[in-house]
Amino acid sequence: MGITKLTDLIRSVARDAISHKDISDYTGKIIALDTSVVVNQFRAATPTLSPLTGLFFRTLTFLEHDIKPVFVFDGKPPVEKTPVLEKRAEAAGWNPPRCTGTASSQTKDCLELLKHLGVPVIQAPGDAEALCAHLVKKKAVDAVASEDMDTLPFGANILIRQLNAKRDSEVVEYSLPKLLEKLQISHEEFVDFCILLGCDYCDKIPGLGPKKALTLIQKHRTIENVVLHINKQTHPVPHSWKYKEARKIFLDAPQSPVPKLVWKEPDEEAVVRFLCHVKHTKEERIRHRMAKFREKQEIKREEKEKEKAAGHNRQTHMEEFFRVTRKRAHPVESTSSSGDNNKKHKSK
Repeated sequence: MGITKLTDLIRSVARDAISHKDISDYTGKIIALDTSVVVNQFRAATPTLSPLTGLFFRTLTFLEHDIKPVFVFDGKPPVEKTPVLEKRAEAAGWNPPRCTGTASSQTKDCLELLKHLGVPVIQAPGDAEALCAHLVKKKAVDAVASEDMDTLPFGANILIRQLNAKRDSEVVEYSLPKLLEKLQISHEEFVDFCILLGCDYCDKIPGLGPKKALTLIQKHRTIENVVLHINKQTHPVPHSWKYKEARKIFLDAPQSPVPKLVWKEPDEEAVVRFLCHVKHTKEERIRHRMAKFREKQEIKREEKEKEKAAGHNRQTHMEEFFRVTRKRAHPVESTSSSGDNNKKHKSK
């Protein structure tokens, strides 16, 4: 999924672009999530269970860490991506995707659940990762959480992987600015490099490995120039190669305004009606998780009230201190030097 062997290349030559963090490091941050990646993770991990349950648990975990999630949904994918989507569905044993842009029943279920949980959702015009990257560039969100590495060539400055609900999970963060600086290439050149590695939107040049591709881009700067300087016998260029179309997909920002993002308190009764009465999830399990969520939220509210009260008391003491000092009728004057006396006379 995404860019072939990009992760290995970054680990090999640009480790400074990688940070290892904990989920708590993202407290207070707004994170855009590629919803299809989250859902497919649950489908693969627990194929006999509904991914809605996993989405429910993970969303509450984010909220408990004061992470503000924004769930982005795929729209109609580019036609160039159709072969890749079909291969993935076949490999996973799923039905072939309908590339019409019409929401599937699963997507509609996710939308309804997230609405009841009070978190914002956005429908992308095309690929969700493209809109996620756009939201970062517009500073509407702080980072993108996705397992798909092509979020980087789309232009997301911060990509977070493994941001899940597991306690012992180590979150991995990728910095695009640090990566470009280390590789000594521009974002446009990085896009061409990713196309050479292999992406979802076109074929790649056979036999061209990551380090060789990087060297060629660093030296020749564009795919057009690279093609002029490779051995066509060992690295045959694909017939009717659609690299220009792939480049355009990565570089053209989604033509959609950034919506106002609003978070609300989860509606427990609506969640229970939907997950338990409609989708037949065990009500005891959902109620128990919601109770834990409410308990943690109440503890946080109490802590904030205590901090607020403590801060108010400190401020009151400081104000009293300054009021006392201002009651002095005459300033304290120093007669230790003629210079001070001169300053005193000038002040009058």
